[in-house]
Amino acid sequence: MERAARGALLVSIGSIGLVVMSALVKHLGSRLPPFEILFFRSFVGFLFILPVFMRDPAAPFRTRRFGMHFLRGLVGACGNFCMFWTLTHMLLADALALQFSRPLWMIPLALLFLNEIVGLRRTLIAAVGFIGILLYTRPFTDGFDANAVVGAFGGLSAALVVVAIKRLQTTESTRVIMFYYAFWNSLFALLPAIFTWIWPTPGEFALLCLIGFLGIGGQALITQGLSLGDATALVPLDYVRVFYAAVVGYLFFGELPGLWSWPAWRSSSPPHSIWC
Repeated sequence: MERAARGALLVSIGSIGLVVMSALVKHLGSRLPPFEILFFRSFVGFLFILPVFMRDPAAPFRTRRFGMHFLRGLVGACGNFCMFWTLTHMLLADALALQFSRPLWMIPLALLFLNEIVGLRRTLIAAVGFIGILLYTRPFTDGFDANAVVGAFGGLSAALVVVAIKRLQTTESTRVIMFYYAFWNSLFALLPAIFTWIWPTPGEFALLCLIGFLGIGGQALITQGLSLGDATALVPLDYVRVFYAAVVGYLFFGELPGLWSWPAWRSSSPPHSIWC
């Protein structure tokens, strides 16, 4: 199989895995608090990272940039919480669509923090993208959903994490960056989760572990897939996640997305779920 074809396959499988993870988050979020789900998502990923340091356990502690790792972990935990919140309180497809606002935030952030030159073309693309978000969220109409603001803030947080990664990559290895990201996310999620903790049932515990596995596995597959081919050709495959989410949302939660996400899609009662 050619490299490009392998890359497309890996990105597609990884995207499906992340949609399944998102559906499980939505399902468990009907009973378990978001911070608790986020803790398991991060901690299980952290456990998968630890074997990478078997030959050199002291590697993460030789860093001189604890402050940057701490800040990145804090911002990342906020962004992940926003993502989990929207997955629980919005249509699955809507929540995932808002996650893809991250590239739009990257353009002004790259200009401010990375000293990157942003041309007119990219500026216009970002402007059109932000107009699209405004049309989507309808902030000045009766159809405004405040949860969309949480989703947009999650996209901004994700973009800030990317900026932090770019700064860290000048001195840190990828595995050390992953170590601290998972560590701080686990800790920042655990602290508030303690105050709202609901003990999961054995079945819920198994699903929480599966969420952690799908999260780190999906991201790893997408990252590896993008390294095997042209990013401009493969990245759109990741955006197909929104379509996958619409299908999964309809089949498992009875959600029916439509144009502009009109409130008529939603009823006053919680969406039906065949998981129950």
